[in-house]
Amino acid sequence: MTSRDALLRAAMHRVLARMGHGMADAAAGFAVLVQDAPDRVRQEWDLFQEEVKAEAERLEREGDGRSVDAESSPASSVEEESLQTKIDQLRARVAELGIRIEERS
Repeated sequence: MTSRDALLRAAMHRVLARMGHGMADAAAGFAVLVQDAPDRVRQEWDLFQEEVKAEAERLEREGDGRSVDAESSPASSVEEESLQTKIDQLRARVAELGIRIEERS
């Protein structure tokens, strides 16, 4: 019976050791996420500010376009498309950063 008890204790020790390693790996991963969080938040904040500025410019131009004569309408639509392209690029960058963050998790 002692060998059976020893086997049972050994199995229990190994299970606990494996769980401990899993917890240590999870804690290390969490520590990396916490360490990278300020940079990610700053990047997201910068991108958000750029999007807001671009949107504000677009809205201003849209409002200005209503008071300007019809000759400038094609030019303003080109500018709006350019701004929309920038906004789309920023959104793509944000999506890419989100994918990178999830890959690290």
